[in-house]
Amino acid sequence: MRDGAASRLEKGAPVRLDKVSFSYGEAPLVFDVEFATAKITAIMGPSGSGKSTLLNLVAGFETPQSGRVLIGGVDVSAEPPSVRPVSMVFQENNLFAHLSVEQNVGLGRSPSLRLTEADHAAIAEALARTGLAGKERRLPRELSGGERQRVALARVLVRNRPVLLLDEPFASLGPALRDDMLDLVAAVHAERGMTVLFVTHQPEDARRIGEHIVFLDNGLVAATGKADDFFTGAGPEAFRRYIGASAGHAVSRDVARKRT
Repeated sequence: MRDGAASRLEKGAPVRLDKVSFSYGEAPLVFDVEFATAKITAIMGPSGSGKSTLLNLVAGFETPQSGRVLIGGVDVSAEPPSVRPVSMVFQENNLFAHLSVEQNVGLGRSPSLRLTEADHAAIAEALARTGLAGKERRLPRELSGGERQRVALARVLVRNRPVLLLDEPFASLGPALRDDMLDLVAAVHAERGMTVLFVTHQPEDARRIGEHIVFLDNGLVAATGKADDFFTGAGPEAFRRYIGASAGHAVSRDVARKRT
């Protein structure tokens, strides 16, 4: 995991889907879009528009039928997920029930858990950064939902990849916990400068930490732009309909926005 495409990049990296086409046997999804380097981009759109598929194509869990996936200018379309310079956090958090918090995070450094002193130091730092110091020996079942997602985020930190993909990882959390996790992502982004792509159905999440928005509709990239423009009425009508705002009126300015 320290070789190949992943080892050639540091900090944030540009991500581009160059005329990428993919299909599950139905109408093809077509993505032609570039994501800003070292920025947080919210990916939004109706259910079935291809949001999670787009992330899976970047991560390498799906393979384009045509087109190219470029990360840092390098074509990674044929690369397996393990060598791509990408970390991903899912809604299910993907923790191993029989491993402790420390071990689950350690998998980000070594799948065999053969850890060096430097690895242990990095794990301790990541646990402290995510508010998990003192819970190293706990099993996932002994944690709250928010704490389990913090473990998943700590694992991302020890991997130290330039691209972070978030597939609605906080959707099952209550509003206060979700805001806490979003703020933690924003703080980590401010420190690390990685390129963050996050899928969300919640406009308030996008407004809280998003700098850019990519809006998908019917399997296509319908619109891209700065989040502030989308939320002050300059976004496309399809986006305004999606979030329930009437055409011709600015989206509510009362949604909390916090950037760390």
